[in-house]
Amino acid sequence: MKKPLLGCAVATALLATALTPSSTTLALGNRPLSSLSGFSAPAGHRGAMAPEAMLAQTLLAIASSQFDIALTEIDRVLEQYPNFRLAHLIKGDLLMARVRPISNIGEASAAPAERIADLQEEARARMARHQHERPLNRVPRELLQMPPDQKYALVVDTSRYTLYVFENVNGTPRYVADFYTTLGRNGIEKNREGDKKTPLGVYNITGNLSRDQLERSYGNNSALYGDGAFPINYPNAWDRRLGRNGHGIWLHGVPHDTYSRPPLASDGCVALSNEDLAAISKYIQVGVTPVIISQKIDWVKPGTSRPERDTLAEALERWRLDWESRDTDRYLRHYSGKFTSGKQDLAAWSQQKRSVNGNKAWIKIKVDDVSMFLYPGNNDLAVITFEQHYSSNNLNNQMRKRQYWQREGGSWRIIHEGAA
Repeated sequence: MKKPLLGCAVATALLATALTPSSTTLALGNRPLSSLSGFSAPAGHRGAMAPEAMLAQTLLAIASSQFDIALTEIDRVLEQYPNFRLAHLIKGDLLMARVRPISNIGEASAAPAERIADLQEEARARMARHQHERPLNRVPRELLQMPPDQKYALVVDTSRYTLYVFENVNGTPRYVADFYTTLGRNGIEKNREGDKKTPLGVYNITGNLSRDQLERSYGNNSALYGDGAFPINYPNAWDRRLGRNGHGIWLHGVPHDTYSRPPLASDGCVALSNEDLAAISKYIQVGVTPVIISQKIDWVKPGTSRPERDTLAEALERWRLDWESRDTDRYLRHYSGKFTSGKQDLAAWSQQKRSVNGNKAWIKIKVDDVSMFLYPGNNDLAVITFEQHYSSNNLNNQMRKRQYWQREGGSWRIIHEGAA
């Protein structure tokens, strides 16, 4: 085969970000390219290798001027993923390069320039994902505590277009798998309806919409969401406090005529291939599973965040004991001057608590099933959710409660409180 000039976008730009300094091995986690034939894809993938690994084989063959091998490798990709548009684009370039030089990925395609640019970005994103080590011995700092019934957590690193799954193993998060994701076409930090951005924050899965349910509700437009969707609770209480609005942020699939979408192509949702959506569905408990969306994950060794967790746990316990004591002044010291319940500021909240506590002969508070997460990008803000059992001489109730605690002057104080 005549040597194709794919240097600008594939052999140079993509491989430059994916190859080690020696340019002889390609990292997938801590494995060199020579070991990729034994790499097992995350749960849910049909083949023995994930798309990034298979593309890497193709691109390394291009860089080594082994173009027949490159064409064989890209055919393997298409055999497993026949609707993978990026793979079709690379194959088209390889075939065209037999008759004339190609200086950029997609040059052989008649597709619109915008679509080619999107696929070039997908190639870069997938190769960058392929390069990064899997967090086998690291955890996100944000995952401070998961209760036993919270079996998994989903963590989205928007800088890597990656959704990670972590299992709760006796209170310690353990990496399970990761998946390529598509985000909002205008990036991250959603603020308003229609801005086509993906929100950052701590959320929960609130539902499970099957393909049939989507078709009944959205008709032909349901094709955009592929095989299904998992809505999350955007805007959460913190978003509303900051004046953010909008709705309909989901984890969902992609149209069936494509394997995946470019990295920035949704209306603000987190989109995955239909195959990957099916894979993560087995980790999701509606109403329980957290979804943490971060601009960039702060990876730490397991146990690193324990002192932070213990400090927050002590603050929560002091709040509980001071409420039980019926010493309202002491109880209210746990609340920030900027506190709001959504309907009440601190003054109104204090007045109500003084009135209620004054009519109690005794109060007992039990707190269990506690989850604690640091807010993405803000280690001075934490979300604590728990089951609260309240009993007194004239009232008994149980509720799921969520509090936002903010560090002020070295102490943690409640800045928002309400039902979860």
